[in-house]
Amino acid sequence: MGPSLSTVISEKDLHKRIKEMGDVLTDKFKSAPVVAICVLKGSFIFFSDLIRQIECDMTCEFLSTSSYGNNAHSSGEVKLTMDISSSVQGRHVLLVEDIIDTGLTMSYLQKMFEIRKPKTITTVTLLHKPDAKKVDCKIDLVGFKIPNEFVVGYGLDYQNQYRHLPYIARLENLN
Repeated sequence: MGPSLSTVISEKDLHKRIKEMGDVLTDKFKSAPVVAICVLKGSFIFFSDLIRQIECDMTCEFLSTSSYGNNAHSSGEVKLTMDISSSVQGRHVLLVEDIIDTGLTMSYLQKMFEIRKPKTITTVTLLHKPDAKKVDCKIDLVGFKIPNEFVVGYGLDYQNQYRHLPYIARLENLN
């Protein structure tokens, strides 16, 4: 028998919380231009919904990291596989991540961007698994705290499947 799905966060609850997050970020950036950076691949749906809720002068950039491969658990090694194409020096940076569990990827990205001398770095994640934390990283805004379970949907995947789901689900019965 293959994996089964159990809804953790409904589509309605996702959209409600993302609107609230957008309001918080609008207040923060209303008088300052921001560079919003999407951490691919998992964040692309959250990122697109979130930036449409933020009212400010904004440019968008994309980067990609790898720490999972085809596994359900992080390898512990973060690799930058695609970097942004413009400078962030002296600019406000909004780092948008789908999920922070071990903290390794976000810690890596924060250190990488600090070297580039932005004016500020604001870190946003849709999901946070505090029980999976291995390293500290600053998280400014969290959509939902969840248990240390493997979840998919709304951009998150397992072996490149399930990204298209409009909700967050626990993936059960993994072999």
